[in-house]
Amino acid sequence: MNKFLQLVTLLCFVMFITVALAGETTNRIIVNADLGKEQISKHIYGHFAEHLGNCIYGGFWVGEDSPIPNTRGIRNDVLEAMREIKPPVIRWPGGCFADTYHWKDGIGPRANRPSIINTNWGGVTEDNSFGTHEFLDLCELLECEPYICVNVGSGTVQEAAEWVEYINSDAVSPMTELRKKNGREKPWNVKYWAVGNESWGCGGNMTPEYYADQFKRYATYMNAGRLYKVASGGTDPDFAWTRTVMQKTQAYPNLIQGYSFHYYSFCRGWNDKSSAIQFNENDWFNTMKVTWVVDERLRQHSSIMDEFDPNNRIGLIADEWGNWFWVEPGTNPGFLYQQNTVRDAVTAALYLNIFNNQCRRVKMANIAQTINVLQAMLLTKDNQIVKTPTFYVFKMFKVHQDATMLPLDIQCEDYKFEKEQVPAVSASASRDAQGKVHISLANMNPNKNIELSIDVRGAAKFAKSAGEIITGPAMNSYNDFGKPEQVNIQAFKDFKIKDNSLVINLPSKSVVTLELSN
Repeated sequence: MNKFLQLVTLLCFVMFITVALAGETTNRIIVNADLGKEQISKHIYGHFAEHLGNCIYGGFWVGEDSPIPNTRGIRNDVLEAMREIKPPVIRWPGGCFADTYHWKDGIGPRANRPSIINTNWGGVTEDNSFGTHEFLDLCELLECEPYICVNVGSGTVQEAAEWVEYINSDAVSPMTELRKKNGREKPWNVKYWAVGNESWGCGGNMTPEYYADQFKRYATYMNAGRLYKVASGGTDPDFAWTRTVMQKTQAYPNLIQGYSFHYYSFCRGWNDKSSAIQFNENDWFNTMKVTWVVDERLRQHSSIMDEFDPNNRIGLIADEWGNWFWVEPGTNPGFLYQQNTVRDAVTAALYLNIFNNQCRRVKMANIAQTINVLQAMLLTKDNQIVKTPTFYVFKMFKVHQDATMLPLDIQCEDYKFEKEQVPAVSASASRDAQGKVHISLANMNPNKNIELSIDVRGAAKFAKSAGEIITGPAMNSYNDFGKPEQVNIQAFKDFKIKDNSLVINLPSKSVVTLELSN
């Protein structure tokens, strides 16, 4: 009888434990190494450099007579830093600025170039010393591809067509003769061209029907070379704009190769942003929440594109993305200068994981922006330079450029705050040309380490493993001028691997990349 009671007691205890644990989620990722077929385009790791604040002037460009060391007017410290992250493509000159920019004002002897008032950003006067030749020189120095946005809002079809001819043609023509007169004998052969920017707003306040017709006009005459022409998308939830543009260009496959998508994480909303560095967990959580939204947005736009482009010929081009917070106190509100913290690093990893996992349709992405503006890679002040937490995410994630995306299944707990919740872990994986597998992870929870198991299936047994981590002492840790870095890449060893199965202790508010090799 006593043994029977003991058995019943034991069974009750097991049932109690089972019920108690029923609400808990096992944090597990399965990486299907034998199912990879899509390539993660290196252009997903692209950048955006607009004539905005000190992105161009004081950021990239200081001029040849500057005491700051430079190469033909371009800062050497910026060149050196950018080479660390292997930028594949840079988008220029905007942004909203593109639809006020007339390219002929930015060529020829600099002393003779007319100035321009930047009506979109700060109302400052620019001297046009950084123009077409300077931008394309920058791209050659960085060994990256240019991505140029033409002026549809206040420009003309002729102006756009002549810009393409000036840059790409090797025929005898007035534009090629003008290029040679200005010092460039051979064409640059620029492939990527955006036909307008945010044409629903600062690019002309157009309807989707009107813009689609304008796109076809411009794209018809932009024909010097084999171009990759990108149509302007609507606002991120405007699926009707996507459907209209795809429908109205369906009969003209030679005109459209890409479709633009913009998304910014505003924390609480356009008029209710948070400080970039003085924020609480509510601001942190809301930033994670609104960033997760981009995953579903991309899937919805891709689904519409699949209806009209079942062969996946047209790329979804996320050519503006990132965090948008209040400017730093005491700075020009129109310059959009903000600091960059651990929060930015975690959201950058979340964005990039989403782009990696949706690389079937997403063929390019350009973070806003490269230097001194919004979620920047670099900050400059006089002759000083700061590498931001986001810079280090791009440096860590460059292993995914042109690698094969490995599909994964993820089951994870939620990060809960008050009455809301989001997935606590984001991940993506790839295999590079040398056969190395890289798994990138981000922990959204700023308070809790997460124990995570990863099974890599369909791969030979790995003999070597290594890890890197980006985190900081606090949610708002950041790097600043004249101070030791608080946030950068460190070695990560808090994981175990056996027979291609890993157990990881993923620290709170962190970004981790693991490398597995034979």
